[in-house]
Amino acid sequence: MKVGVVVPQGWTGEYDGWEPAAAWARTVAVAKEAERLGFESIWLFDHFHTVPQPTDELTFESFTALAALAAVTNRVRLGHIVICNGYRNPALVAKMIATMDVIAGGRMELGIGAGWKRDEWMAYGYGFPDTRERLASLADGLGVIGAMLEPGRTTHASFEGRHAHVKDAINPPKGLQQPRIPIMVGGNGPNVTWRLAARHADELNVDGMSPREVREALPTIRSRCEEIGRDPDDLRVSVHVFWEDDAWRRSGAGREELLRDYADAGVDRVIGLLQESAGSDEPLAELASDARAAGCALAD
Repeated sequence: MKVGVVVPQGWTGEYDGWEPAAAWARTVAVAKEAERLGFESIWLFDHFHTVPQPTDELTFESFTALAALAAVTNRVRLGHIVICNGYRNPALVAKMIATMDVIAGGRMELGIGAGWKRDEWMAYGYGFPDTRERLASLADGLGVIGAMLEPGRTTHASFEGRHAHVKDAINPPKGLQQPRIPIMVGGNGPNVTWRLAARHADELNVDGMSPREVREALPTIRSRCEEIGRDPDDLRVSVHVFWEDDAWRRSGAGREELLRDYADAGVDRVIGLLQESAGSDEPLAELASDARAAGCALAD
């Protein structure tokens, strides 16, 4: 099982009171330290307002920040956990992620979901469609992105949906990775989101599920693949561990057990933020030690 690190960007309040330049310098330092310690990947959230309540504290935007981090790292994979489909035209998303993959030397992943944080949607002028509409829009967004990044020599993409469409959209370069940049759909909805992941994604990322909950969910996830004739083993499953989870936050035997339990449940990758990494290198070093003790795959 691989381990990814969410790099501090301010969304959970870890940069409260910081000056922007100092906060960005720390974000870069944590990204470089995560790479040095052997973690498989680094990630950013895609949010504009802090959580749980919006405050005046800084939050770095995810695409611009990840592009900058791609330029100062060499090995780690990079991605969003996960972008809100409604915040950007999906064809533009495909164009941006393809360009970022070139910048990163073929290390980008595209994590995407329907979005949920109402205060951001309203404050930034997107409105806030109901859940059914947001999921329908996500389905069309995935259709557009899939057409834009489709493997092969075809450079003209077309897709017609109710919420999004492209017609003869030209998108070279499509990135460096073959057959395409990996797509990760994020969400816990078994009826719609997991079906979208089965149809469009290389990976399903579930949010805050315990190892027991993952075990219970896997038969349904596999069935979503079988419904469309896809081999369930082709859809990887990862978990975003909440930063408030005591077993995740505290180093030692409890965290080692948590990581082993996820691996035993069939999880391919665990991704999480350590808020304390904003102020010290020690939390990341302790996580690396626990991950190795748990048998996780870290680079030398």
